Parts: sequence; structure tokens; C-alpha cells
Amino acid sequence: MAAPLSELGGTKSLLDNMTLKFPHSLEHGNPSSPCFQKLKTKAQRALEVSSVNWKKTENTAAHHTSAFQIDKLVLRRGQIFNLKVTLNRPLQPQDEMKLEFSTGKNSSPYVELDPMTSFRSQGWQVKIAKQSGSKVTLSIISAADAVVGQYSLHMNSYNAGVFLLIFNPWCADDTVYLPSEEEREEYILNDTGYIYMGFAKQIKEKPWTFGQFEENILDCCIYLLDNLDPHELHSPVSVSRAICTMMCSVNNGVLMGNWSGDYKGGTAPYVWTSSVPILQQHFATKSPVCFGQCWVFSGILTTALRAMGIPARSVTNFESAHDTGKNLTVDIYLDESGKTIADLTKDSIWNFHVWTDAWMKRPDLPLGHDGWQVLDATPQEVSEGRFRTGPSPLSAIRQGAVQIQYDTKFVFTEVNGDKFIWLVKQNQDKEKNILIAVETASIGKNISTKMVGENKREDVTLQYKFPEGSPEERKAMENASGKHLDEDKPNHPSSHGLKIYVLQNSVELGYPITLTLVLKRKTEVLQNVNISCSLDLQTYTGSNKTNLGIIQKTVQVQGQESEVILNMDANSYIYKLGMVDDEMVIKGFIIAEVMETGDKVATDMILSFLYPAFSVEMPDTGKVSWPLTIKCSFKNTLPIPLTEIRFSVESLALSHMQSWEHGTLLPGKFIHFQMKCTPEKTGPRKFIVKFTSRQVKEVHSEKIVLIT
Repeated sequence: MAAPLSELGGTKSLLDNMTLKFPHSLEHGNPSSPCFQKLKTKAQRALEVSSVNWKKTENTAAHHTSAFQIDKLVLRRGQIFNLKVTLNRPLQPQDEMKLEFSTGKNSSPYVELDPMTSFRSQGWQVKIAKQSGSKVTLSIISAADAVVGQYSLHMNSYNAGVFLLIFNPWCADDTVYLPSEEEREEYILNDTGYIYMGFAKQIKEKPWTFGQFEENILDCCIYLLDNLDPHELHSPVSVSRAICTMMCSVNNGVLMGNWSGDYKGGTAPYVWTSSVPILQQHFATKSPVCFGQCWVFSGILTTALRAMGIPARSVTNFESAHDTGKNLTVDIYLDESGKTIADLTKDSIWNFHVWTDAWMKRPDLPLGHDGWQVLDATPQEVSEGRFRTGPSPLSAIRQGAVQIQYDTKFVFTEVNGDKFIWLVKQNQDKEKNILIAVETASIGKNISTKMVGENKREDVTLQYKFPEGSPEERKAMENASGKHLDEDKPNHPSSHGLKIYVLQNSVELGYPITLTLVLKRKTEVLQNVNISCSLDLQTYTGSNKTNLGIIQKTVQVQGQESEVILNMDANSYIYKLGMVDDEMVIKGFIIAEVMETGDKVATDMILSFLYPAFSVEMPDTGKVSWPLTIKCSFKNTLPIPLTEIRFSVESLALSHMQSWEHGTLLPGKFIHFQMKCTPEKTGPRKFIVKFTSRQVKEVHSEKIVLIT
């Protein structure tokens, strides 16, 4: 196996040590020798190439590309590869053996090499490694900054075929070089993983199949880069930005975003568990695939970057701000019952937002901005005329250096900012806005990605921001805003010492909503407190779908800490679960007012639904071409029927995701279902089994099955 250049002391020393020995009589030109006469006769024939053996097994093993399901040879730049060439006669010193590497639309030669004379050109090198009669083994190294994409090779006018050249995180001279082998295994070679969803206090993992080595995935990526000029294909900065752009159908790319709750004519975003069918369908049809939301955009972008050789990880930001005012604050306006006033509340906070980090050097920027860069394919923000975000360096985001390219201010506001809650009071036909809560640490929480080498969540928040409240964090906020934080900020609500928070994070589906509200005061005096709680059914982007109702209660409190129980009947939400084809949460705003003093305080909270148990039985092993049986059972604990039931199984062991429709499940009834699927690929393979319905979503189970 050929070793990477970094292990062999660099390109020059490797190839300079290779020499070609010709017969002694030929070198010293003895015209009377029979050997000379024989060779002279043969030399009069033009040198022709009869065949080229690309040594695919040997080269792909050395280049970590043998997993690609593709007929073409896939190579990584900056690393040696070998070709075995059969000629029409033995090679002579005066022969010309011209290698022309062409790439791009015009197919004009990009690099020309000749092992007999000009064996170096534009960072590429070639030498004869071995010769036996008319068979020659050539050792070639592409430049560590070579253009990526499809190449064709002609040798003395012989069409030797095509190969694909991608980035090389194993090569120390490549700008995507990643020193850690464990990280290369995770961020380049791992074809499954997790995307994190839910909200900051109730994080859920969604198994995701990246599948970067599957059929047509790399071809799709090369196709998506078709509009880049050759000089842009050198750099992971321009390539990653282009791939990010082309993930979105608004830019004539892969996936159509849809947050409407109506997904007729396509696939509901929560149904996807894999990038593979999306990229394969787009490559086959050259049309947008319907539909996706942020985690699907991150999934396909992570797949495409890993396929191209750029280390990538899917990252989730919880409590992610969309600051429409660009002032590093999120302002929420409530009426006196706690309901959000939609036409005043322009900013939004998404329960979570998912993007992709890519690893690369940034020679286009001042020093200090190499490493992880944010790329976001979700169509939120226009950057240089197209919907895309990044690459934006984590180092710049952390420091508040929002002028650093690309789109760093937008990402900074997603992970930083203060949340202001305003009470809008009606007073004789006039509205008065009273600031009743300021939260300086509620935006950008528990930023998460899959841990290297383990099926666990890693918290990477401190890679994006300094600890909340630290002097460094304050300095970063001042850098980003261009002024002292105290300027233009409204006065904080008076520090009367009244605080409230809610203990619960979830509600079991089908059961009443119970909230335990904790009131903290600085006094132990008996007081009367008015509490108003408004509950909404929301999607993860903070979009209100319906108000579930308002709970109002007046309680007497004594002592510095008191608990108040608020209840709402399950019927308030059960019959509304199927109103949109999205997974929903309950969002609540609570206002408390001390009647004796007029002191007010507010807080918000999220409740996720806990679904009934989903039982799945699967064998530990299976065989290629033999049916694998999966048994599922599920109980409907709701007092309403579950409709549009669907079971599905997805795995890289299978040719495609398989699903079965199962109609309706009545209240209180069990469903027992058996699925058969036939593996086509060997190895330890993850199987993801899902149960979905109109009312209940994101119920899944997973297992690794060894296929032999």
C-alpha cells in the first residue's frame, strides 16, 4: 500500500529516489552490439500505449476511497498513486511519453507530464517506478492544492480513461488536513451518525444515515460544482460555499424547504432519516426534492462535504435566535394574559437549529481563523445574492469578529443575544410597553454534535462562545455590536426580587398538562399573586399553530419559596395534534403579579410530548439475499384514533428505504406488525425502524446487525 506523502518525507524525496536503468550497451551507444541494432529497429516504430491498468484496489486502499460505490477510480490529492502501462515496445531514452491530465468543461490539458523529461509541473510529479520489457509502472503525485473534480488522462494520444480527485485530510499540505486519525474516521469515513433535536432541556437524538460512499452520491457532488470556475475548485472555502449554495432549491439546487405543515406532493421533513435518497433522486431527475427543514439540509450538506473529502459534522444550536432587528436582542411582546402579540414580535427563537461545521484552513483571512467553519444550507439569509451562510470561522464567532467572511454576524446573533420580554398594557386607548424580564443567557444553549468515535452527544458550546457572563463573553458582545453593552439598552426591570420558573420539561401524550410553578421572593410576608399562563401549540421554529388556552389563578403565598400547580385538560391539545404534519411542542408564557406591590415577572417554557413505548425485535445477524424479519408493536394510548400509520426501515445494507402503510389504529388498541427486508451489503450495518402517524411522530428504534 502506498503511504501518504506526509509519512514519506514529502513529494520530492520520494520521487527523486526512483531511477530507471536502461541496458548498458544502449546507454553507452555501442552501435555494433546486436542489442543496439535490435532496439534501433524497434525504436523506429512510434511509441504507443496499448493499455492502462489503474490498479484500483491498491490505489483506493491507500487513498481511503475503497468504500465508494462507483466504477471510476477515486483519488485524494497530494498523494502517490500508481498506474501500470503496457506499451507496444520497450521504452527508449529518446522516447516521449506524454501524460495529459484534463479537467473542466473545455477539457484542455490542465497538467502535462513526461517521465522521460519534464516530470514536474504545477506541483504534480511522475516517475517510472518499475520497467519490465514493454510494461511500465508509473508513480504519480497530484498537487496538494490541485483542482478537485473529474479528470481525463491521455497518454501519447491514448485515452486512458477518467478518475475523480477529491480533497485529502490525510495530506499535511492539503488545506483540509486533519491531524487526528480518530477525527478523520468520524468526520470523513463514518457514514452514519446522529442529528440532535428537541429543546435545550429535553435533547433528543435522531439517527441519520449520511451514506457519502453510496452510489451516485459523489457524482451528484461533482455535478453540483459544475458552475464553479477551475480556479475556484482548488479551495475548500469556495467549494464548500458552492456546495452549501446548491443544497437549496431556491438556488436551483437539491432540496425544497417547507415549514407550512402541508407536505402534499412530497415527503414530510420528519420522515427522512438519510441523505442518500435525496441526493440520488436529485442526481437522477435534476429537479428539487420535496421537502426539507433545517436538519435535512444539514444532513445532506454533511454528506456532500464528507464525500468531497472535507471533514464535516452536523451541529445543533438550541434556543437559536433569528434576530430580525440585527441588534443582538430578541424582543417578545405579551398581552396581559400572557399571549404573544404576533404583529409586534418580529424576532423569533427556534427551539433548535441545525447546520454543518466544515474543517479547513482559511488563507483568505487574517491569521487565527483556521479550523471549524459554520456552513448553513437552510434558506434563511441572503449572502452575496443567494440563500446560504458561511463558511464562517468559529474563532471569529467566539470573538464577536463579525466583519470576518462569510456571514459571521448572522451566525453570531444565532448563538448570542439577550431575550427581552415586554408586557403591553392598554391604558385609555394607549399602549404602554413594560419590560418585565431580561434573560442574558438563554440564547445559544447546549450546542451539540456527535462525539468522535462514540454514539454520544458532545457539547461544543464553548467552541462557539465564552462562558455566559464572563468578561470575555461581554467583550465579544461589544465587538459584535460596536458599542458598550449598556448603550441603547432599556433599563432592566426593577430588582424587586420576584422570580419564577417551571419544573416540568415534558408531558406524557394523552395525559393532562401539569405545571409546577416555583415562586421565589425576598420577603416572607403574606401576599396575593395573580398568575396568567398562556399555552400554544408550536412547531420547532416558534411558529404558533393554535392557542390551547389560558390558565388564570390567584394564590396566597407565604415564605420565600412557594409552589403553585397549574392544570389543563388533555383534550385541549389531543384533537389538535394532526392539524399540521409536523412534530409539535407546547410553548407557554407565564406572567405573575404581586397584587399588593404591583411587581411583575415573566418567564417562558417548553413542554415536549413523551410518546408511548415502541417495541422492536430484530436479529443480531443476517445474510445477504436472505430475508431479515423485524417485529414491531405499538399501543395507541390516546383517546382518539391514530391515522395515516406508516412503518419504515432504512439501512445502508438495503438498496433503499422500505415502508408499509397501515391505515388507522383505534384508541387503546395494540398494533403488531412484521416486516421483511433483504440485505444486499455485508458488514455491521445500522437499521433504523420508524413508526409515524398524523398525530404521533418521531418514534424510532435502531440496532446494528452484522450482515455476512
